[in-house]
Amino acid sequence: MAELPPITNNPDIRFLGALLGDVIRAYGGDALFSRIEYIRSTSVDRARGVATADAIDPGLDRLSLDETLDFTRGFMLFSMLANLAEDRQGVSAEKGADVAAAIARLEGQGIDRAAIVDLFAHGLIAPVLTAHPTEVRRKSMIDHRNRIAELMAMKDRGLATTPDGDDVDQAIVRQIALLWQTRVLRREKLYVTDEIETALSYFRDVFLVALPALYQRWDRAIGERLPSFLKPGSWIGGDRDGNPFVTADSMRTALARACETVLTAYMAGVHALGAELSISARYATVTDDILALAEASHDDAESRSDEPYRRALTGIYARLAATFTHFTGKAPPRHVAHEAEPYATPQDLRADLAAIAHGLAASGHGTLGSGGSLGRLIRSVETFGFHLHTLDMRQNSAVHERVVAELLKVAGVESDYAALSEGARLTLLRQELASPRPLMSRFSDYSDETRSELAILEAAAEAHKRYGKAAIVNYIVSMATSVSDLLEVNLLLREVGLYRPGDTPEADIMAVPLFETVGDLEAAPEVMADWFALPEVKTITAARGYQEVMIGYSDSNKDGGYLTSTWQLSKASSALAPVFEEAGVRMQLFHGRGGAVGRGGGSAFAAIRAQPPGTVQGRIRITEQGEVIAGKYGTPETAMTNLEAMASATLLASLEPERLSDRDYARFSGAMDALSDTAFKTYRDLVYGTEGFTTFFRQMTPIAEIAGLKIGSRPASRKKSDAIEDLRAIPWVFSWSQARVMLPGWFGVGHAIAAFDDKALLADMAQGWPLFAATLANMEQVLAKSDMGIAARYATLVEDAGLRDGVFSRIRDGWQKTHDGLLEITGQSRLLEKHPGLQNSIRLRLPYIEPLNLLQIELMKRHRAGETDERIGEGILLSINAIATALRNSG
Repeated sequence: MAELPPITNNPDIRFLGALLGDVIRAYGGDALFSRIEYIRSTSVDRARGVATADAIDPGLDRLSLDETLDFTRGFMLFSMLANLAEDRQGVSAEKGADVAAAIARLEGQGIDRAAIVDLFAHGLIAPVLTAHPTEVRRKSMIDHRNRIAELMAMKDRGLATTPDGDDVDQAIVRQIALLWQTRVLRREKLYVTDEIETALSYFRDVFLVALPALYQRWDRAIGERLPSFLKPGSWIGGDRDGNPFVTADSMRTALARACETVLTAYMAGVHALGAELSISARYATVTDDILALAEASHDDAESRSDEPYRRALTGIYARLAATFTHFTGKAPPRHVAHEAEPYATPQDLRADLAAIAHGLAASGHGTLGSGGSLGRLIRSVETFGFHLHTLDMRQNSAVHERVVAELLKVAGVESDYAALSEGARLTLLRQELASPRPLMSRFSDYSDETRSELAILEAAAEAHKRYGKAAIVNYIVSMATSVSDLLEVNLLLREVGLYRPGDTPEADIMAVPLFETVGDLEAAPEVMADWFALPEVKTITAARGYQEVMIGYSDSNKDGGYLTSTWQLSKASSALAPVFEEAGVRMQLFHGRGGAVGRGGGSAFAAIRAQPPGTVQGRIRITEQGEVIAGKYGTPETAMTNLEAMASATLLASLEPERLSDRDYARFSGAMDALSDTAFKTYRDLVYGTEGFTTFFRQMTPIAEIAGLKIGSRPASRKKSDAIEDLRAIPWVFSWSQARVMLPGWFGVGHAIAAFDDKALLADMAQGWPLFAATLANMEQVLAKSDMGIAARYATLVEDAGLRDGVFSRIRDGWQKTHDGLLEITGQSRLLEKHPGLQNSIRLRLPYIEPLNLLQIELMKRHRAGETDERIGEGILLSINAIATALRNSG
């Protein structure tokens, strides 16, 4: 018999997998290793097609509960190490997406560099980290994983030992052994402060390292120094939509810890420069600015008397240390011999650092004055300021309505604001906003909700005074449906001085509508047209120069299905562009994307490139959340790859000539309308029109068990309700992923394709329309990760046989229609035929996911039958963790 093809050709996966096997044998014993290896090998045989379907779970029923837990951990760790290996090989990275290539492409199309520089000068690209709970791994696990990545990079460089003297291979084994002995599950629910600290680790260890290095690369590519157009943001500590644990105190904590983190990094950078710049006045020209900084430092050490740069940096460090103490109330990390005045602004710090750079450039043809660690530190100060990241505020429009209604009632202005029509609300709100008189009185009693909201607004006002206006720029209004939803925010901002009435009204924080449902997206252009029609709004937006609109992928998908959500988001973006053009306002779209395809996931490069013409304009913000953060920003190297992809895609989407003719767009959009209509009706009929569907979903999937993962501070539902409408999109998508159905990423599309007669037109769309191509590519990945055979096993958990058979048969039929339709219009004989790298990646994981699914089903049956052994519950949670790790982008 010929030798079987390997399940993977990736040498890193084989190397790390073998080491994991050695660790399991060493720490778990030969018996455990043999059982796990037997299950693995037979499952691999089935995946290769050399074993019958019955061999899918050999020996699983003979595992004890303790062995089940160990087995699940072993398969999870293999998946984690496989993910690491693929990230190193660029399997999951954005390929060929760099700024230099984008510039060359644009120049080849006749676009000069002046246009590119101008775009960046007025641009903003912002990855915004959120605490949405889709990261199942503990930070301790991620830290060990990142250390292995560092050690593997040392091996790549041919190093046999680490800088500390450890053998590299043995150090890798040690990290894997630590992973094996590290508790996978969190014992307690995460608090907002935990989420803040986790996010700060990415800002500190990754963004502060990667972004300055990227800017140096981009400056070289463009041939001049670009402004800092890429700046990260965060929702963590400011997003209180449905999260009662986000308060004024948590927002203060987020802002304070961000400031402390960035100032600590600056002090470390200045200290390192002091060690580096050992320039003696005997051998170098010293400018007057450097001499002035040196004299002002009060550094009288004889050993540095001829080293003006070191003396100048001593003074800069002293001022930074004073700044640190001013903001944090703590002593600086290193002792300062002389007291100094704190820096009033980041610009003042930058000016001193720039003086150092100019001094260095004054001789030697400027060799020392550009780039290097000083250049990166100056870039950091420009990019991160004293606030590190912009913190968004977010709250649901219904909360604003209640708070404004109470303020108006207590002030004696309007007794029943909620009963007013939209027109009456606008009249009242505009009258109030024209007056400087506040509604709030410290002598009045308010509800807990109103007091909490007013407190967080006060904290925002404090933040502007303390950290500067860049600390908080945006106030996201969830479930925005009207102009009054935005004016209510301005009224609340007025109460704390962040909105100031007058002939030229000012708003220090921008009210940003979040259009989430299909209906909201359709109404978005009209809402924004009415918004810009208000003279006071026109004045404010003209002063700011742009207006942001956020569009939500998750809720629109849950509301209308994958295809309709994708198309409505694109149509809403297109329809908004002329509204902004008519108002003379630059549009900034904020894309609320998740990790899973059902929540807007997939390639960010392809997604940005597929945006409608005229909708990017060099300004775009994108949410990054959960497992995506670790995947895209786990190390400086992967962060640079993904940030580069985001920048190059924005450049191309903003400046590249439109590739579709008007005729083709008319044909394609007409077809998309028809497809969307059929897909929408099919999806709505199943999810919202089928009696008992909610029961089917809750019994078939581990939705109830996911709540025990303790992966976030926010509740799973907006309300105390079992309705699909009230369930948050994350657990909705996560649950279907665990059960291998992935329904939010494809259902309804197959029916739409089958009902569409002109398949040749659909094939043209797949070839020539980036939006449709990206839509199909993301869906194809989801179909490849789904498995209707495994899903059928989950369906056995549904108690009512009639309900089970009726609903699941429709799901299975829909999957087959989608599978067949996709292959027909893409001209493939199998899924991912044109994407062998991704195909191999998924093929590698399937033998490890299937046994986990079967164990999870069995444990869920026992748990739901009333068995109380705590190892059963732990096993379920471990299996959820392991399956999510193997699938990647599952939440």
